Amino acid sequence: MTDVAATGVECPHPAGGTVRTLGEAFQRTARLRPGAVALRVPGGKQEITWREYAQRVRALAAGLAAHGVTRGSTVGMMLTNRPEAHLVDTAALHLGATPFSIYNTSSPEQIAYLFANAENRVVITEQQFLDRVTASGAKLDHVVLVDGEAEGTITLGQLESAGAEDFDLEAAWQAVEPGDIATLIYTSGTTGPPKGVEITHANVMAEARALLPHLEPGLDDRITSYLPSAHVADRMSAHYLNLVRGVQITCVNDPRTIAAALPDALPTIWVAVPRVWQKIRGGIETKLAAEPKAVKRNLTNWAIGVGRRVAVAKASGAGPSPADRIQHAVADKIVLSKLRHALGLNELRWAVSGAAAIPPETLEYFLGLGLPVYEVWGMSETTAAATTNAPDAFKIGSVGKAMEGVELKLAEDGELLCRGALVTPGYHGQPDKTAEAIDADGWLHTGDIAAIDEDGFVTIVDRKKELIINEAGKNMSPTNIENALKAASPLIAQVVAIGDAKAYVTALVVLDPEMVAARAGELGLSDPSVGVAAESEAVRAAIAEAVRTGNEKLNRAEQIKRFRIVPAAWDPGGDELTPKMSLRRKPIAEKYRAEIDGLYEASPGPQVVDLG
Repeated sequence: MTDVAATGVECPHPAGGTVRTLGEAFQRTARLRPGAVALRVPGGKQEITWREYAQRVRALAAGLAAHGVTRGSTVGMMLTNRPEAHLVDTAALHLGATPFSIYNTSSPEQIAYLFANAENRVVITEQQFLDRVTASGAKLDHVVLVDGEAEGTITLGQLESAGAEDFDLEAAWQAVEPGDIATLIYTSGTTGPPKGVEITHANVMAEARALLPHLEPGLDDRITSYLPSAHVADRMSAHYLNLVRGVQITCVNDPRTIAAALPDALPTIWVAVPRVWQKIRGGIETKLAAEPKAVKRNLTNWAIGVGRRVAVAKASGAGPSPADRIQHAVADKIVLSKLRHALGLNELRWAVSGAAAIPPETLEYFLGLGLPVYEVWGMSETTAAATTNAPDAFKIGSVGKAMEGVELKLAEDGELLCRGALVTPGYHGQPDKTAEAIDADGWLHTGDIAAIDEDGFVTIVDRKKELIINEAGKNMSPTNIENALKAASPLIAQVVAIGDAKAYVTALVVLDPEMVAARAGELGLSDPSVGVAAESEAVRAAIAEAVRTGNEKLNRAEQIKRFRIVPAAWDPGGDELTPKMSLRRKPIAEKYRAEIDGLYEASPGPQVVDLG
């Protein structure tokens, strides 16, 4: 096998030629349009041009060097999505250091573990996180605050002014090698402590090169940074594409405001996890349900229906009927184009759904609106996407085909194996875990059970360790069951399908606080809190109807027979959800043991809804 770390991967650059490291890429990108805005926040309240970006990177790199950061050092970051995060990260990269982000929901105990594993002696953070960083007891030499002053810390301005006048930035970034570690991505994991996935400069270049035939990102593209920068999706799609291809970033520091920020940011490329797509759909449907004019409401529903039929027909390869083509032209002109404009997605040319499976119905809905949403598959260990759908190779329900430079195959038990230059060299400081995940031939054992059809389309069945096997021995995908229910109602935020070694499948249902509040009047709720809503007969009836609708898409063994609504919302990074909103199934099973047992009692209590 070729030693990618030694040889590097050359990624084409907008200026012509190729680049092999992120520092080299940034230096070339910054010279292309020095007066253009590289980083901004909604409303343009803060804008940083490429010229300013380069000047501040030079100052920050000198300041970090003066504080002991050198090639091979690690620099911790606990920041919201803000321009300063990009400035500091890029400066550290120029030194050959490894900047990495941790989730803002991290507890002091988690911070202590992460910083001990990474061995960073410097952290860049904000005042709102300072108490937790301090309480962690992590051994730190320097704490840098980007938004003010506090005892025992230095400000970002002080860091920028601390560098030596003769600091040689060019020599620093030119010494960086493709095999140097560009970042650590700490997998949130559903069991056990996080593992630090090492992502090299060569990995990033391999991922960027693989994206080029599909996205062709460039200087005129715009993207938002709102997903956690501790997640590989935001780092790759926003930060690294900014450095390598010059894509403009709008930083949205509160992910709950992303929908409101889109009309200002006008992204041309956009990445969202399925829950974000579902919430946007729920917002549209809730607003439509409240529309007082029946003519407008019916016209919009008709247009969305036509769009969806046409999208499904195109994806199937059959193509829409002549009548649908004519209706779609009318629907797009008078309704759908206006919807895209209202969402702030009217200039979108490529959108991604990833990190978890998206219900096919949700994907069809957005395709029907005329939005080019393509489902991908990838992991932290593959530096983000390894497969993707595309306009000329699209199959709803699949995660597309292998991208350039990616090899895929199935193990005997159906586990998806992946090999290529974008696969991590391993887990930081954990050679034993690395050996478990990556075999001697370089194949990454992904933990996903998959199928690959004759055309090369990959379908993910479920996580290898999460399949439900009922008492009759039938294997079932809990994700497939859960997605069927979530697609049926925007009121549902999370579903946990239960049924391993049981006679039938049951579920815990978690309500979406925003959707409950939006529909409180319709549901007769004077108090729209989740706890009160869980006790409401109207809410239970609405969820029961959604479960019945979801059951229609499942075979008999998979169908939910009973469910109960959990009287509290689940937050990312909490007991039940990882920061990227994956279910922590084992902790859920332990925490809700009594509730789950109650779902299988001969005479269940009043909290259990039995669908018969």
